[in-house]
Amino acid sequence: MLAGALGFSTTAAAAYPDHAIKMVVGFSAGGTTDTVARIMAKEMTEALGQTVVVDNRPGAGSNIASEMVARSDPDGYTIYMVAVTSAINQTLYKNLRFNLVEDFTPVALAVRVPNVLVVNPKVPAKSVKELIDYAKANPGKLNFASSGSGTSIHMAGELFKQSAGIDVVHIPYKGSAPALADLIGGQVDYMFDNMPSAWPHVESGSLRALAVTTAERSKTAPDLPTMQESGFPNFDVSSWFGVIAPKGTPDEIVNKLNEVMLAALAKPEVQKSLEDLGAIPAKTTPAEFGTFIKSEVDGWAKVVKASGATVD
Repeated sequence: MLAGALGFSTTAAAAYPDHAIKMVVGFSAGGTTDTVARIMAKEMTEALGQTVVVDNRPGAGSNIASEMVARSDPDGYTIYMVAVTSAINQTLYKNLRFNLVEDFTPVALAVRVPNVLVVNPKVPAKSVKELIDYAKANPGKLNFASSGSGTSIHMAGELFKQSAGIDVVHIPYKGSAPALADLIGGQVDYMFDNMPSAWPHVESGSLRALAVTTAERSKTAPDLPTMQESGFPNFDVSSWFGVIAPKGTPDEIVNKLNEVMLAALAKPEVQKSLEDLGAIPAKTTPAEFGTFIKSEVDGWAKVVKASGATVD
């Protein structure tokens, strides 16, 4: 869409930015989404010569923030650090007042963060196959924890349940920390969790890791097999984070933001900071990120519908 049709001049787009940019985050400070946003905001501030301010707007599984950005002016001064949660929410919530694919302009995927399948050491399984065999020998007796119904951690568990054909019970918690605490304590048997929060417990021996969920192995745990290597060729699940803007944001601005993000992600020091989180830096064009978002919405819709999960 032409910038002029939206009230922008080519000159205004070329001068962008001439004041501070707000990067909205749909979760509280301190989580992975917020951490990635702050790393990117710092780099973008230096490259653009204007402050990129992180604005935390938690609530309704990030939907409050998503709707706010969708309704913002498409001038490049309000952008959104979107996460996989939004792709899941598109089907999980029945009455959303925005559409992730139709109401936003993709800028760039920033990172992907593997999930890791971890079990309490009392579970007699040292591989994914052994866990499946144990579950099938004890139908309905095993349970898996999540950080809450409809989260990416829950949906990874549901995908595994469907793909493996096992009868297990989902136990939702209000966050990853209490879920991990009960997993370590033996109140639940296994869970899929983000690598950054689960891995210290694996290193301490409190949990046993069986596989990572991305197609490629994690640099954090290079000896740990992937779910694909463990017999699930289509299992490629991760938490991911990227930047989107309101629909109609001029191409000149979108391309400038994309260029700045890719330059930041190419810096060795930024890659080190992200890899310390267990994250895998990405490199996409706006169009590639748009295709990725649509594939995530469509893919998670199948898992949500099969699981029967719903929120509203």
